[in-house]
Amino acid sequence: MSDEFAAVIERYRRFAVYEAPGRSDLYAAWARRVVEDRDLQQVLSRLPANRRQPPLVFAVCRLLGSGDVDSSSWASWVLDHADAVVSETLVRSVQTNEPLRCAALLPTLSRVSGPIALLEIGASAGLCLYPDRYSYRYRGDDGETRLDPPAGAAVVELPSEVRGVRMPRVRHPQIVWRAGIDLAPLDVRDPRDVDWLTRLVWPGESGRAERIRAAAAVAASDPPLLFAGDAYDLLPDVAALAPADATLVITTPGVLVHIPRERRAGVVTRARGLGRWLTIDEPATHDGWAGGAPSGWRDGFAVALDGEIDAAADPLGRWWEWRPGSERARS
Repeated sequence: MSDEFAAVIERYRRFAVYEAPGRSDLYAAWARRVVEDRDLQQVLSRLPANRRQPPLVFAVCRLLGSGDVDSSSWASWVLDHADAVVSETLVRSVQTNEPLRCAALLPTLSRVSGPIALLEIGASAGLCLYPDRYSYRYRGDDGETRLDPPAGAAVVELPSEVRGVRMPRVRHPQIVWRAGIDLAPLDVRDPRDVDWLTRLVWPGESGRAERIRAAAAVAASDPPLLFAGDAYDLLPDVAALAPADATLVITTPGVLVHIPRERRAGVVTRARGLGRWLTIDEPATHDGWAGGAPSGWRDGFAVALDGEIDAAADPLGRWWEWRPGSERARS
């Protein structure tokens, strides 16, 4: 067995055993088929290692028309469309753009007085640049907090579970300018790009694709400024475009882990130097936390403003929990 085949088998075995269970039974079945099928391994070995991720390959198959079929039918489809799968995968990347993340960010963003110029790193299609256009519903053991835009209930409603005993204090931000930076930004006015965003949703994740389409329609009515390129290089020039009378808030929701570690600290430093820095990250992702890395951290990602941690949250915004600053390590 060649090293390339062995690498494909191991990557898809890990996915089938550790990543897909509990989230997508269909993707788990497709990955197991790869582990067992020499012909599929041959197709996937044509891809470089950074283009073999199961979620990327599977999303490309669905974009090209495989359908959410059983593993045997899927394997046959892949072999019949191998060249198209390989060529499309080479030009695509995983660009999760989940507007529900706004529910995790809003309690902390509510601390910033307006007007706000919002700049997102890793913006994809920019769906997280519209926290002022969505409705929110936070539900916890002690009740519910609902927030609608001034014009009334929005087409996009973002539900989030509140853990613990404290409901978040939230308000819609006053956003007067919005922009994003991405290596390959997507255009919400392009139906194919919107289709790609929905195909990145794993089969079995109910409601996500519909929410993404609705948020894309909101964004398409007032498209953000999107810039293609490296965030470290572009940040100063893009930030300079923001209105001088607005507070610049630079967000990095879950994107820093995808930036090479040797450049990650530089992006954080530039973001903090140019404006307010709002992020949601797994605590080990970087060293930008005020007072040092969080100690005794439980589950979830950390939500922070200028490195000051407010809360923990599900990476995609499905739950939120107040985490007082005293839980951070102190120097």
